[in-house]
Amino acid sequence: MKTVEVDLGDRSYPIYIGAGLLNQGELLRKHIPGKRVLIVTNETIAPLYLERVRAALLEGGKLQVDEVVLPDGEEYKSMEVLGKVWDKALESRMDRGVTFLALGGGVVGDMTGFAAACYQRGVHFVQVPTTVMAQVDSSVGGKTGVNHPLGKNMIGAFYQPRVVLVDTDTLATLPDRELASGISEVIKYGLIRDAPFFEWLEANMDRLLARDPEAIAYAVERSCINKAEVVAADERESSEGVRATLNLGHTFGHAIETGTGYGVWLHGEAVAAGTVMAADLSYRLGWIDKSLHDRIVALMQRARLPVLPPASMTTEQFRSLMAVDKKVLAGKLRLILLRGPLGNCVVTGDFDPAKLEETLAHFTTAAQAQPKH
Repeated sequence: MKTVEVDLGDRSYPIYIGAGLLNQGELLRKHIPGKRVLIVTNETIAPLYLERVRAALLEGGKLQVDEVVLPDGEEYKSMEVLGKVWDKALESRMDRGVTFLALGGGVVGDMTGFAAACYQRGVHFVQVPTTVMAQVDSSVGGKTGVNHPLGKNMIGAFYQPRVVLVDTDTLATLPDRELASGISEVIKYGLIRDAPFFEWLEANMDRLLARDPEAIAYAVERSCINKAEVVAADERESSEGVRATLNLGHTFGHAIETGTGYGVWLHGEAVAAGTVMAADLSYRLGWIDKSLHDRIVALMQRARLPVLPPASMTTEQFRSLMAVDKKVLAGKLRLILLRGPLGNCVVTGDFDPAKLEETLAHFTTAAQAQPKH
């Protein structure tokens, strides 16, 4: 087992990474201060892991465990579905000593954290992520929330967990499409701050896709270390802070998710296409060279991720949806773009808008020209 510490002073917490950790109940129990736990999971994960987690929690004989099972999918990341968590907590008369435990992917984690932040103005929160996306990104750092029809993740709170327990064995049941989706966020860390990791991914992508346990464990650990360092430096994503760099490709990607309808494209798929669009704009601005641009496209393709947006997206749609992105400041769109050698990026609104128009026009045209399957 590896342990990565998220250093946030008196709110610091460990990320435990290893195989078979769901069977080690003491790892969770020592971070649960009260006597009651509400496991929040979904219909896909519940049959696979709910009973194992429940048994691990009950092992010591000191905890009372309840659960709520939500529908599975990005389209259910809403206030309406979130209400089911609060309904269960209130019906069961849970007090402020309760711990909400998220068992599942990024949607479950984000919603459970937001539910915990709001219930009685804040109860304990624990993350047990079961997808690559959640293990390397969304479970770490305290970003919680739900989607709104007009924008992704626009309603939420920063709320840190007490512990993140990553059992890499859970990835064995992950569909190939979900595996690839999570790898897009892994690639991001190499691009924005960890050039040697990007080079490792170029050399080991086939091992990751084949679910080689050693490669998966290394990728998860390296991603968590990168995420933990960024969160410790800039927990609440200040306007000039480093945390915004974690959103490379996300402004384009969130527009794709909102524009196509939540759940049609997986988050990582949209981010992959968005990252390629950000790389294209960076190249058009003269901020990166052609060889880096081409390496990014090649690695995304090897990871079986899309490098073009959906054919249904128009430049007008992109413009409109990007205008309500969380990184818009004083009416000005800011983007995370690559600048300089591999491993460097900037958060900036200081770019030639004509070049952005060129990128949008190029990608929407190229997507529409794709042969229909």
